[in-house]
Formats: sequence, C-alpha cells, structure tokens
Amino acid sequence: YAIPELRKRGGGAFVNTSSTAALSPRQGLVWYNGSKGAVNTITKGMAVELAADNIRVNAIARSWGNPDAGGEVTPEKREMFLNTIPLGRLSKQLDIANAALFLASDEASMITGVCVEVDGGRCI
Repeated sequence: YAIPELRKRGGGAFVNTSSTAALSPRQGLVWYNGSKGAVNTITKGMAVELAADNIRVNAIARSWGNPDAGGEVTPEKREMFLNTIPLGRLSKQLDIANAALFLASDEASMITGVCVEVDGGRCI
C-alpha cells in the first residue's frame, strides 16, 4: 500500500527488521533463522525493483538485546551470550532506532539493498 504513495512523492525508504539469526543461524531456531533470511532476500529484491522509483529498501539485523525475551534467561545464559559480543553489551532499543533513522534519512540516499548488522560485532 505504501509503494504507490511513495512513487507519487518521488521516492522514500523502507527499513525492514531482520536478525543476526539470518547471518549466523542458531540451533533450535530453524524457522526463525529462515524467516529472517527471507527478510534479507526480500529486502534485496525490493531494492532492485524499486530503485528506479527512488525508493530505497534496507534492513537491520539486530542481535538479542532484551534480557527478558525468549523465555527464562538464567544469569549463566546471559553471560554466555554476552561473551559472543565483542563490544561486551546487549543492544539497546536506541541502538536499533538510531540505525533505522539513519537508513531512512537523506544522509543514506546512496544506500539500498543492505542489511546493517547492529550486533556489537557478534557476526564478525
């Protein structure tokens, strides 16, 4: 529904939500990993299809940042996950929001079809 409106306006930007699970799949999450992989492929496909209309399409691959998400999280499980993040901390909502604001802004006018990893270096 948004595409015709963006075409009328002469362009715009989509920012899709993905996950580092698409780039580094985790055991026991095959369907989640696959669905986020689909988000990345759809992002690239839309970027190619909509570029001529000056509509950019990007995605953010975020890592786990909410210590209350995904069921019961033990202190040991949290520490184990933190040890996989080179920057040594979980993502904050503001980290994700800032990346989205940048990708949607005019400052990112030459960026389309990418998936930005906001993960503290976890996927390196």
